Parts: sequence; C-alpha cells; structure tokens
Amino acid sequence: MATNSKHNLQSKLHEIIYEADTPAGKVFDVLLLVFIILSIVLVMLESVNSIDEKYHVLLNIGEWVVTILFSIEYILRIVTVKKPFKYIFSFFGVIDFLSTIPMYLALFFAGSQALVTLRALRLLRVFRILKLARYLGASNQLKDSIIASRIKILVFLFAVVISSVIFGTIMYLVEGEENGFTNIPKSVYWCIVTLTTVGFGDIAPQTALGQFITTIIMILGYGIIAVPTGIVSAEYVKSSRKEDEKNSINTTQPSTTPVQTNSQSCMHCLESKHQDNSEFCHKCGSKLHHE
Repeated sequence: MATNSKHNLQSKLHEIIYEADTPAGKVFDVLLLVFIILSIVLVMLESVNSIDEKYHVLLNIGEWVVTILFSIEYILRIVTVKKPFKYIFSFFGVIDFLSTIPMYLALFFAGSQALVTLRALRLLRVFRILKLARYLGASNQLKDSIIASRIKILVFLFAVVISSVIFGTIMYLVEGEENGFTNIPKSVYWCIVTLTTVGFGDIAPQTALGQFITTIIMILGYGIIAVPTGIVSAEYVKSSRKEDEKNSINTTQPSTTPVQTNSQSCMHCLESKHQDNSEFCHKCGSKLHHE
C-alpha cells in the first residue's frame, strides 16, 4: 500500500512538473516562467550600481528565495523520473543545473551570481505552455534542413572567407596605412563588415579605386545574405514533402491534416512528442498514464 501511494505521488508530481496539458501543469509552468523572469530582473537591477546600493539586501534576499525554489524544482524533476541521469544530462537538465548553482557558487567565488542569467534559456519552455508543441514537427524539419544543407553552407562560408581575404588584401594595397588599412588582418575585418552589410564605419576607403571596389563588395553582400536562405529553404521544402508523405502512409488522416502532439512526457525516457490520446510511449513502449 505504501509503495502504491509513493508511486501515485511520483506520477502526480511528474504530471504537474513535466506536462503542460493539465490545469496543474499549466499553473506550474506559468509560475516557473514568472520566477525565471523575476530572477533575471533581479540580476539586472543588481548590476545597476545606484539601485544595488539602495536595495542590495532586498535584491539578495529575493534572489536567494528564487534560487531555493529552483533547487527544490530541480530535485523534484530528478526524483519524479525513472531514469534520473537521463534528465540530469539532457539539454534542459544541464540548463536547470547551471541556472541553480550560481548563487551557491557566489558563497565561495565573488561575482559568479551573474551566471543566473543562464535562466533565460529556460524560457524555451514557453513553447509547451502556449500549446505550441503541435509545431514541434515543423521546428524539427527546420533543424533537419539545416543539417542536410550543412555541407553546402560550409562550402559557401569557405568561399566567403576566401573572398574576404582576397578583397581585404587588395584594399590594403589600394588604400594603404594612411587611410586606416594598417594591416591585412584589419583590412580583412573591414571587408567582412562591409560584405555582411553591417558597416561599422570605423574604416572607410578614400581613393576612387577603393570606393569602386567597396561598391562591388557591398553589392555582393546582398547576394551573400540570400544564398544560405535559399539553400535551407530548398531543403526545408524537401523535408516537408517527405513528412507529408510519411503522415499519409502512417495515419488514416489526410496528409493535409497535421498529426496533433502534446506535452505528455514519459517517466522512463522523458520523450514528450506523443500524439494526442496516446497510451504508450512511441520511443520506449512504457505506459504513459498510471492509474
């Protein structure tokens, strides 16, 4: 009886902490986001000397309260899963740990409390609260598209680097030290800034030939911005077509209807991309709902 009671409590806590499709889960995640934002605001205010001088004690107390709450949450996330190390070494597990320890480190190393700004990364959980999990498939397609086009992008970037070195060297020879192009590395830096259309303006060509070359570089810059976008977009279209074909084969729904997913999380493997009304984890086969 005690074992069943403990198991039910663990399942209930897991449902609240890891899932956003239940009322309790939504409340928990909203409160979590509020405290994350509060913590970041406290750190920002503490970095302003005039505010810190007046409210240092109050800010410090507030940050300790938030840190203790995050510590409790981190421990609960570990004890409510079947495989704790799976969570500890996951992306969010590492972020949760890094966002919790700075204040403790501050007891031994001065200044380390500034690391609490890492908590901003945890705001990625907002996608679960806003029920945007159904679009995870689209984000995965974008990731797959970038990975699929990485060779083309690397070749393109290599060509950009070579072009920057060539044009930077030419500008060093044309403009010379008297016009701010004091060495080739600095000239290459100028070329990269110009090619990417950032244009800091700390160095500017003075000769007619140098300005003509600069015009060519700036025009090339607009093309450089468009090329990687086109490469990734082409791969994204391919990925979308493959996904539509897969859905039309594996489901009875028309390919135009997306497969709905939710935030139901598996206690064993932490997989959270399950279709609505799923009873078992599609990754490890474990039962999702525990009575």
